[in-house]
Amino acid sequence: MSGSVVVAGLGPGAQELITPEVTAALDAATDLVGYAPYVARVAARDDVRRHSSDNREEIDRASFALRLASEGRHVVIVSSGDPGVFAMAAALFEAIEAGDPAWRDLDIRVLPGISAMFAAAARIGAPLGHDFCAINLSDNLKPWETVEKRLRAAAEADFVIALYNPISKARQWQLDRAFELLRGIHAASVPVIFATAVSAPHQRIDVVPLGDALPSRADMRTVVMIGSSQTRLIPRANGGNYVYTPRSAKAAS
Repeated sequence: MSGSVVVAGLGPGAQELITPEVTAALDAATDLVGYAPYVARVAARDDVRRHSSDNREEIDRASFALRLASEGRHVVIVSSGDPGVFAMAAALFEAIEAGDPAWRDLDIRVLPGISAMFAAAARIGAPLGHDFCAINLSDNLKPWETVEKRLRAAAEADFVIALYNPISKARQWQLDRAFELLRGIHAASVPVIFATAVSAPHQRIDVVPLGDALPSRADMRTVVMIGSSQTRLIPRANGGNYVYTPRSAKAAS
C-alpha cells in the first residue's frame, strides 16, 4: 500500500478558518503528527494515531512522518497558520532532500492555511495593501546579524513588515532591539499593530505609534506589523482605528 504525507495549515485558531481542503485531509488521515498544541486542536478520532512532539523537533518530526508514510500510512503533519510560512513544509522538504531517496516517490502535498499576518490584517483593515514582507525574529536558525540586516533593508525600502516569533522566554531582548533599529529609520508616528491570538476568543489587537511600541505587549502568539511611511489610520466612530496602506505609493522624498 502506498502511503502519503500532507502538511496542513490549521489557520490562526478559529475552527471556521480551517479550509475545506484541510478538513478533508484530516478526515482521511491515519496518523496526525505535529507540535502538541497543534495536534490538540484537531478533533479526536478513535481510528487516528496521534504523535505529538516538542516545538524544536521539526526535522525529526518530518522524518518520522515520512517513515510512517513509507509503511503505507496516510499522515497529516499539522501546523498553525500556513505551513509554508516559517513552519513545517520547509522542514519536510529538508528531510526529503537529506533522507531516504525512496521518500521522493511518496505522495506529498502541502495544503495552505490562513497565516497570522493575513488574519490580523483582515481584522484591523488592510495594512498589507501595498508591498510588504515577513521576517522571523527568532535567531534559532540564523544569526541575529542577518535578522538586523533584513530589518534594516526592509525598513529602508519602506515595506510594511510583519514580524513572526517576536519574543519568547529565551529571547527577551530582540524585539526591543528591532524597535530601536526601526526608530532610526522610520518616523515615530508610523503605526505598529500587535495582534495576539487572532480569531481565538481572547484575541487582542492594539495599534500604537512606533515611538510608543513596547516589547512587553508581545508574546509568542503575537504577530507584530510595522507600517510603512504610507500606512494610514482612519478613526472609527466607536473608537479605535482602521489601519490601511494605500495601493499606490508616493515617490520617496
